Amino acid sequence: MVSVSGLSHRFDTKWVLRDIEFEVAAGEIAVIMGSSGGGKTTLLKCISGLLRPTEGEILVDGVSVVRDPDHALAKLGLVFQYAALFDSLTVEDNVLFGLRRARKVAQSEEKEILGRLLEQVGLEDVESKLPSELSGGMRKRVGLARALCMEPQVLLYDEPTSGLDPVTAYSIDRLIVETRDRLGLTSLVVSHDVSSIFRVADRIIFLHQGEILFNGSPVDFRAVQDGPIGELIGKARSESLELADL
Repeated sequence: MVSVSGLSHRFDTKWVLRDIEFEVAAGEIAVIMGSSGGGKTTLLKCISGLLRPTEGEILVDGVSVVRDPDHALAKLGLVFQYAALFDSLTVEDNVLFGLRRARKVAQSEEKEILGRLLEQVGLEDVESKLPSELSGGMRKRVGLARALCMEPQVLLYDEPTSGLDPVTAYSIDRLIVETRDRLGLTSLVVSHDVSSIFRVADRIIFLHQGEILFNGSPVDFRAVQDGPIGELIGKARSESLELADL
């Protein structure tokens, strides 16, 4: 469903991605993670069409994001890190924003679509609220409803549990998996939350210094004991501080 081949990108003379290649199958949840500055955010921007890569190709259901962006991006939904809702618009207007721009919709159809989407993301009686009246988790759910409104085939999540308490983060992870299971969507998740990653991932793609260091199952990822991955897993599991490391 999503294929990335020979993708490289640089800012001025600094290469931040080098020869990235991977495929994500239909209905799969792939998590992109890595060390700080490893290139994961840049990769997501390239896949989402927010950034044109210096080299390489990105295909969504066989359509090129680079050469035919309008056609390809119509298949994508992006859930931003902090939801990126319009502060002056109600939940209803935020969710239906893209749909209203794309085509004329009867009011009765709008209400049906809005009700269905809010039910899917587990929200009730929030249609008239402003983003400032919602919790962080609720704003993320509204952001997901807005992405789903355009009926994408692929969902891109940018740090979906960032800034959330553990209970809310768990509920967002469950929502990501339930959305995939219910709609059969392919999902790419950029995250640094190790607990979240193991809860949702079918595949983990780990970037280090702009290159893919690991591409495989969560079971195999857990088994890595050395290098940047081993260090990450070890420190994420640590329940105390080793004074020798301070």
